[in-house]
Amino acid sequence: MSFIAVYITYPNMDEARKVVGRLLKKRLIACANLFPVESMYWWEGREEEALEIVSVVKARRKDWKKLVAEVERIHPYETPCIVRYDVKANASYERWVKAETG
Repeated sequence: MSFIAVYITYPNMDEARKVVGRLLKKRLIACANLFPVESMYWWEGREEEALEIVSVVKARRKDWKKLVAEVERIHPYETPCIVRYDVKANASYERWVKAETG
């Protein structure tokens, strides 16, 4: 079983923990890694810079649409960054992801 890793940005750690906590509670993800990043981007015609928090969450492919819907429902950004990566891992980790989700 391969699975997905999803990259999501947030304005601060409180918001990241709120969203990740909801995804964990709903068993849409097996785990998340949270870390700070410096972001540079275009927004409404201007170059912006911000300190943000990124989560990389691990989930089943079949839960992608549910995960996106849940994040969009509670995320504070008007246009949240939710990027999916199809990944493979060692067999024992893939079994763990499967066991902890769904």
